Parts: sequence; structure tokens; C-alpha cells
Amino acid sequence: MYSALVLLQTLVLPLVSGLIHLVVAGGHPLVVFGIWWAFWGVGTRLVVAGISQLANPARTAQGILGIEDKGAEQVVHELGFANLCLGAVALVAPFIPAWGYLGALPGALYLGLAGFRHVAKRGKGRDETVATWTDIVVFAAVVTGLVGMLVA
Repeated sequence: MYSALVLLQTLVLPLVSGLIHLVVAGGHPLVVFGIWWAFWGVGTRLVVAGISQLANPARTAQGILGIEDKGAEQVVHELGFANLCLGAVALVAPFIPAWGYLGALPGALYLGLAGFRHVAKRGKGRDETVATWTDIVVFAAVVTGLVGMLVA
């Protein structure tokens, strides 16, 4: 379930939304796809992650971080707050593109750094592997869109 949701948010929905946007309203493809990757890949992904971490911190602490200590749940709650905040500001990308990019950039950087950190980790399960590579895809797509906005 987790991997399917992540793939939907970071690959399928940005591509479909970007294609619909281009057909209906046009625009520079890098900018359009970057906006939708900011919305889906950073915005909804981090908001959903934040809600999940607040509702079930043990899943992140034990399942992803491999920490069995109940004390880790406070750290995961705080991570959940950060994810909610980073995601919330990226949700404006389709409605106010310049602000959306600015809002999505910290979240995209966070995902990229987390993804690159996880690349070297051995023994990743399927969910962590999907998260690792989609984090990097979202980072690259948002940064590419921002570059497209600057040169368009």
C-alpha cells in the first residue's frame, strides 16, 4: 500500500496533471511539470507522511529507522510536524507558481538529501527503496522546474 501511494504521488499524478495542464492551458513543459511535481511530490507526499507520522510514529521509528525505543516516537512526531509544514507550503504551487516553487524548494531539498542519504544504506526493504528513489526523482523534477521557470 505504502509503495503504491508513493509511486502514485511522485510519478503518476505529476505526469498526468502536467499533461492535462499542458493540453488545457499550455505553458513551458519544464515549468508545468515542476509545478505539479511540487504539488504532488512535495506537497501531498509530505502532508500524508506528516499525518502518518503523527498518527502512528512507531511505523516510522521501527519500520524505517529500525529504532525499537519508545522514546524515538517523540522525534518522529517532530519529524511529522516538519513534514506537515514543508508539505503545506508546497500545496500552493499550481495556484501561485512563483510562491509554490519557493515553498516547495525546502521540501524538495529535504527529500533529495534524505534520498541520497538512503542510497548507501544496505538491506533496505521495498518501501524504503521506493521512497529513496522517488525522493531523488521529486528533488530533480522540482529543481528542473525551477530552472525552467528562471530561463523561460
